[in-house]
Amino acid sequence: MNKTYIAKKEDIKRQWYVVDAKDKILGRLASKIAAILRGKHKPIFSPHLDTGDGVIVINSSKIKVTGNKPKQKVYRRYSGYPGGLREVTLEVLLAKKPEKVMQLAVKRMLPGGPLGRKMLKKLKVYADDKHIHKAQNPVVLEV
Repeated sequence: MNKTYIAKKEDIKRQWYVVDAKDKILGRLASKIAAILRGKHKPIFSPHLDTGDGVIVINSSKIKVTGNKPKQKVYRRYSGYPGGLREVTLEVLLAKKPEKVMQLAVKRMLPGGPLGRKMLKKLKVYADDKHIHKAQNPVVLEV
């Protein structure tokens, strides 16, 4: 009888990747990044552990979306107070905070709770093509 392999913390080896988001479609790129952050590309994947790698996204301001999404897609947040609903369209958010668009897309594809928050900390997003993570020796990832 075969035993199911369960990864241990000492088995996990972390790697960092750089992804260029220029002219890539937002949702398709975000789903691939979420899979890498989760560790689903590794044979030691365990759903209860953070086996994933780190991802650095550059050029997030040059991301593409299809159809009428720039005008129709709305991001909402609610403070909990009466009149506290804030809405902003994708077009406005891309102009003001392009990093936030990619961050939210990936965050919503990760599990909720403490494990998902731990995975999200390994995502670094930058609006232009410069990043400060040279020490991690990131590998360029073609998506």
